[in-house]
Amino acid sequence: METSDILKRVRQIEIKTRGLSANIFAGEYHTAFKGRGMMFSEVREYQYGDDIRNIDWNVTARFNQPFVKVFEEEREMTVMLLIDVSGSREFGTTWRFKKNVITEIAAVLAFSAIQNNDKAGVIFFSNKIEKFIPPQKGKTHILHIIRELIGFTPDNRTTNISEALRYLTNAIKKRCTAFVISDFMDDNFEDALKIANQKHDVVALKVYDPRETEMPDVGFVQFKDAETGAFRWINTSSRQSREAYNSWWTENDCKIIASFRKAGVDNVSIRTDDDYVKALMGLFKKRS
Repeated sequence: METSDILKRVRQIEIKTRGLSANIFAGEYHTAFKGRGMMFSEVREYQYGDDIRNIDWNVTARFNQPFVKVFEEEREMTVMLLIDVSGSREFGTTWRFKKNVITEIAAVLAFSAIQNNDKAGVIFFSNKIEKFIPPQKGKTHILHIIRELIGFTPDNRTTNISEALRYLTNAIKKRCTAFVISDFMDDNFEDALKIANQKHDVVALKVYDPRETEMPDVGFVQFKDAETGAFRWINTSSRQSREAYNSWWTENDCKIIASFRKAGVDNVSIRTDDDYVKALMGLFKKRS
């Protein structure tokens, strides 16, 4: 994509997503994600009903009467966007590809973050960490992120979600809210997801195309794996082949959702032909 085309696309996405963030998401985002972290403020004398786990034993021993620690919500939060840039994001049969939806969702979340005076950073991943943009504040930083979302070309095309989650856990020391935006075409990431969610507040956004859920009856078709590049001829007129594929999709989708649930991660599935605004609003309200 030419530089002029990228800048034009950046402007289009900025206008659309900044408006959504300002007019729709601002209140819901603040309620859903603010105050998840707590920091020490002061100590005061123990009062009936206080949680005994908050007793400051050092101060209590010094004054021979119980004192408790008082905490307050952290007003500044860090938002990390873990963006899947593997080959499968280039699939699409409706009016937009998965990567276009991922870009818009990431831009909306980034603008929501800076409008709440939060920092935003990005981890682009395939089967390795492709690029890390450290969290910062400000519109200029967000526009840089959007430019990268549009024009970034990964080195590899396969996926390793566990690697991205391990990098998040090790690279971001302070607790953050991390959105993993992917089609989750990967296996064995549940343990890494659980560990990351123990340190951070992880949210999974699964983006998929409706055509991926079932195989159409269109005769012999040559399929190409977007990540491995392998070709395979399949007779889509075979009822057995179609049913086998549909069963695989359903079972795999249930497996992914089960992994989210076991890891304690909030999640939402977003179809490329659906309104992602409605899906995100539902997620925000569920967390409120």
